[in-house]
Amino acid sequence: MLKPNKLVNSNFLSCLDVSVEEVLNILNLAQNFKNKTLNIKFKDKVLGLIFDKSSTRTRVSFQVAMSRLGGTTIDLNPNTSQIGRGEPIKDTARVLSRYCDALAIRTFKQSDLEEYANWSSKPVINALTDLEHPCQALADFMTIKEEFIDFTKVVLTFVGDGNNVANSLILCGALLDVEVRIACPKGYEPNPLILKKANEIYVNKNLLKVTNDPYSAVSGANVLYTDVWSSMGEESLQDKKDNDFSGFTINSDLVSKADKDAIILHCLPAYRSKEITDEVIDSKSSRIFEQAENRMHVQQALLSCLLS
Repeated sequence: MLKPNKLVNSNFLSCLDVSVEEVLNILNLAQNFKNKTLNIKFKDKVLGLIFDKSSTRTRVSFQVAMSRLGGTTIDLNPNTSQIGRGEPIKDTARVLSRYCDALAIRTFKQSDLEEYANWSSKPVINALTDLEHPCQALADFMTIKEEFIDFTKVVLTFVGDGNNVANSLILCGALLDVEVRIACPKGYEPNPLILKKANEIYVNKNLLKVTNDPYSAVSGANVLYTDVWSSMGEESLQDKKDNDFSGFTINSDLVSKADKDAIILHCLPAYRSKEITDEVIDSKSSRIFEQAENRMHVQQALLSCLLS
């Protein structure tokens, strides 16, 4: 019987915190949760949610995932808790470790997340930072696996900003040895340290490509993926980035250059007509809403592995 294997690392701060075998176990668990062939309960377990950034899918998917496991969540809104008035992270983390069984944190700096993990005696999960969005990557690769089964035959092209989502796709892609292409305007390439780490993981060093030409990047690709051009906290840069990203919209013309059976992904929320058109997001090739649903299933699987 399939069961959750406890992760070697007690935290999930980055895609680098898990092995290939652990990723595959999480994806298999998630698929079984989705198919309703697996029932695991963690009665009386409590997940604390610390969200410095606004959220729809991440918040709701974690709440529902924990509920389905028989546990509960508590929303530690910084605006209505002592976190917002500047209580040191080390004090907050040590106290919450005595109340909660795990913490999911959505914040700006990766270093703040790491400090929570340093002082917490319970598992800490990255629910998004400016550097990474690893739970999203798990859902993305679950969606890809549902469609193509074999990762080694997949070409994943991300068109847009080399942001936290792109970083996690690169790292998780390296673990699974998936060909990942990143197409972005000059100056918006992914973090060099992320690229360096990924290249250290990849068995085939030619599978990671970064280009400024979206058309060459999507040629023959099986998966086309995009995200908003301006992330949370970059509102003042929106006009500049909208101009800089001209030509990087996933539209029917760009899709036509991909494999004929290519699927479309977007982590949402989407600015329709900017990074992706209405026609594409609502097309039969879109798996965007399946991808959103899969957030819940992979987080249920991840929590099972961390709480076992």
